[in-house]
Amino acid sequence: MNFKYAILRKPSKSLSGGLRSVDYGDPDYKLALVQHSAYILALQECGLEVTILEPLEEYPDSVFIEDVALCTPGGAIICKPGAGSRKGEEIHIVNAIRQHFQQPGIIISPGTVEAGDIMMAGKHFYIGLSQRTNREGAEQMIAALEKYGFSGSCIPLKGILHLKTGISYLENNNILCWKEMSLLPEFSQYNKLVVPDNEKYAANSVWINGTVLVPRGNPVSERLIKEHGYNTIALDMSEFRKLDGGLSCLSLRF
Repeated sequence: MNFKYAILRKPSKSLSGGLRSVDYGDPDYKLALVQHSAYILALQECGLEVTILEPLEEYPDSVFIEDVALCTPGGAIICKPGAGSRKGEEIHIVNAIRQHFQQPGIIISPGTVEAGDIMMAGKHFYIGLSQRTNREGAEQMIAALEKYGFSGSCIPLKGILHLKTGISYLENNNILCWKEMSLLPEFSQYNKLVVPDNEKYAANSVWINGTVLVPRGNPVSERLIKEHGYNTIALDMSEFRKLDGGLSCLSLRF
């Protein structure tokens, strides 16, 4: 499939108040803006029409817009974030989604889903069960996807924030992943491009129309991707990494 559109949200000045599991220091807001602008240019270079939403100061993590909605070729579903500080954030994406999808589905409580836990591979969607996505939310998501002609399955997770923290689908039956993820039976049918342990952050890379966006500073992983026939664009993600954010987190692509 090819993507045509992307929706992003500008980083808020409250960015330093975002969630984090590891203390790499506070993000530099001005540098985050520079990195976000470079990300936008990369999406445009890949042929996407980009919509940029205004920041939400009351939600420090709102720049990680991927988590609040899932956009598919068949339709969109508004998610229900599992992190307490992000509850209600999904309301602010509805109008932008309705510019492209007239009747998006919606996950309702007590279900929770963050789309960072969802990986699309062809017509199948893998949904990680994490601290942010529970089974009830995942089952609601699968039911919604089935209405659009897709299938879905759940993968229990341990020791990882989101499913796509450790694995990305690069089309052509290739997945880029941590070694631990490569051993899961759910992914036995795929060709695995395993990132080295000292480049785990690179597992969250993004395929867009034949090009793969890769976090800068991961030369072994980038070379591996290139060896499998992909063009790459390396982007500095230092300030978003401080908040557990990766390349996929910064946009909705469809």
